[in-house]
Amino acid sequence: SSFDVAVVGAGIVGLAAARELIQRHPSLAFAVLEKEQELAHHQSGHNSGVIHSGIYYTPGSLKAKLCVQGAALCYKYCDQKGIPYKQCGKLIVAVEHDEIPRLKALYERGLQNNVPGLKLIGAKEIQEKEPFCRGLMALDSPYTGIVDYKQVAQSYARDFQEAGGTILTDFEVTNMEMAKESSPGSEDGLKYPIIVRNKK
Repeated sequence: SSFDVAVVGAGIVGLAAARELIQRHPSLAFAVLEKEQELAHHQSGHNSGVIHSGIYYTPGSLKAKLCVQGAALCYKYCDQKGIPYKQCGKLIVAVEHDEIPRLKALYERGLQNNVPGLKLIGAKEIQEKEPFCRGLMALDSPYTGIVDYKQVAQSYARDFQEAGGTILTDFEVTNMEMAKESSPGSEDGLKYPIIVRNKK
């Protein structure tokens, strides 16, 4: 088969990229190639499942911006697709007095990153939120959540296929080579086509 664009790897990154590309360029033919027999078989299906709120990254950095935006988009997408998640929040706890300045600095960093709902709480509030936790002060991050990213990846795959994309499983890419340059007036606009081969 011949495709305009092939994404190698059907983990959550490959599927998200393919989904976005086919939405932006619906006239092109897309394929996702996966060596395993199922999608999101490796790290995408075996991680902690945390939806990070964006506290830790350097203010103004691209990581900080994308983490905060990504969390909001993740919750929105899960709501749209009926994917279960839990916005359980998390506590970052100072158990020693010398940890309190670092906790406050982390709080300020989170505020600069526009992380929603952050607040500093004392020992009594820590106990109310988590009876088995002891601490002097904690940073309460209610926007942190958990989700099964394998379900998210599988939903991305459905979106991709519904938009006309092809997913080939049990298809291990073993070789790539540059093909002869296309003519300048080629309709697909692909100047340097790639030939992809698999083991079969």
